[in-house]
Amino acid sequence: MNNDKKILVGKIVAFQGVRGDVRVQTYTTAPSDFRDLKIISNKFATKDFKFVRALPSTNVIIAHINGFEDRTSAEVLRGTELFVERDTLPDTKDGEYYQSDLIGFGVVQNGEKIGVVDGFQNYGAGDIIELDNGEMVSFVGASVDLDKKTIFIK
Repeated sequence: MNNDKKILVGKIVAFQGVRGDVRVQTYTTAPSDFRDLKIISNKFATKDFKFVRALPSTNVIIAHINGFEDRTSAEVLRGTELFVERDTLPDTKDGEYYQSDLIGFGVVQNGEKIGVVDGFQNYGAGDIIELDNGEMVSFVGASVDLDKKTIFIK
């Protein structure tokens, strides 16, 4: 596994209030994970990102980024992707993985290889595997064989 890559962990989707706070859609297991992450962005320095609070029952957090102190300045951050360095994430336990570690794995359906993992998307109804051939298939209910570097889908 290549541990020197950046991992997408969230995206700024809107501003919040008049003091420059922003809403961040998180892609982590728990939104509160953002408290301990060293966020990387092309629009601000890592040290400038501050977790404010998680919104209940959602995958959205409120954050503040130093230098963006009002609603107007925060608006330019909409759409900004937030990353972390892969090697700063905790090690996984046996049988666990980060989706980014599955990029390059073969995908098998009904005994036939249908492509190679190029990325993942989630539009709200569950994770979707993007294949190198342009197709997209559901990751819901898939099984992963880490040793064989293969994902088996239904």
